[in-house]
Amino acid sequence: MRVLVVATVQHPLDARVVEREIGALLEAGHSVTLVAAFADVGVPPPPGVLPVDVPRSSGRRRWASLAMARRILRREAPRHDVVLLHDPELVPAMIGIRHPCVVWDIHEDTAAAIGMKSWIPRPLKQPAMAVARSIERYAEGHMHLILAETAYADRFAHPHPVVLNTTSVPDQVAVSGRGRAVYVGTLTRERGGDDLIAVGVLLRPDISMEVIGNAHGDLAQRLRDADHRREVAWRGFVPNAEALRSIEGATVGLSLLHDQANYRHSMPTKLLEYLARGVPFVSTPLPLARDLAEASGAGVIVPFGDPGAAAEAVRALNEDDERRHAMAESGRRWVRDNADWRRDGAAFVAQLEAWARA
Repeated sequence: MRVLVVATVQHPLDARVVEREIGALLEAGHSVTLVAAFADVGVPPPPGVLPVDVPRSSGRRRWASLAMARRILRREAPRHDVVLLHDPELVPAMIGIRHPCVVWDIHEDTAAAIGMKSWIPRPLKQPAMAVARSIERYAEGHMHLILAETAYADRFAHPHPVVLNTTSVPDQVAVSGRGRAVYVGTLTRERGGDDLIAVGVLLRPDISMEVIGNAHGDLAQRLRDADHRREVAWRGFVPNAEALRSIEGATVGLSLLHDQANYRHSMPTKLLEYLARGVPFVSTPLPLARDLAEASGAGVIVPFGDPGAAAEAVRALNEDDERRHAMAESGRRWVRDNADWRRDGAAFVAQLEAWARA
């Protein structure tokens, strides 16, 4: 099976796109062409794919990327058995391009995400959200859909397969030690970037706050300044697999997402990744995070916007080896039994194969 994967907004090494889905396709023996913004982001293509470079679609700079993506889709789609889209604007880009197997992998609540985009003027957000819902309705009638969360099904008239953002569980990991809190993932204000800096200040000097992930604009500068003052250790973007290996042995992993509509129906993937690596977590009380803490016995829930409570929870786990190790073991067991990508990746590949044969 030849699969054309197109991701103009996502980071070219996005964990769901590359390490999970493309990794599963390559492991199953399929060929993959990846259309992504390698040059703009400054990263090499992942091994095993045929890369096609496009400008990155970001903020109000989207038309050049969209126009080039449409030209590439028109040229490359007929050469592939499956076209797999990862961004909402690629749905209208496919209009008029006939292909028997187009799939849109829906990563988020498309309309709710618009409310968090600072580059869209406030008066235009409601109309933009209406356009997003129209894109979803159009897509449902013209292509296959994959949902990243079960809750997304409520937005659609018909059932669609769900491919959760689960994670791989290593056979062995380092034991959770003292003195090191970690965060892995994209950084924005809404994702708790400023709260992580505040936690780092409160934990000094006994516990380091290591932050791994991309940030832009003012937040990136604040992280650089905090790193310079040794309030946090900001490592910037690190490929997901490397980042997860690096957090083994950490005391605790943090997820301080704010109470945003786009987050309320999603499992923060980083929590599963922390647990798979033997690291208990501290999280804000989003519904699925709260459910995971209870089901796994491996998380502590703190209020939204309260770095002091998060730092206190980190300190409590740092000082109690027995409790921390029990949580780490329980968390790894829960992820292995309930959220192992080896099962979900095989189901993802099988679904694309079935659609390609139909």
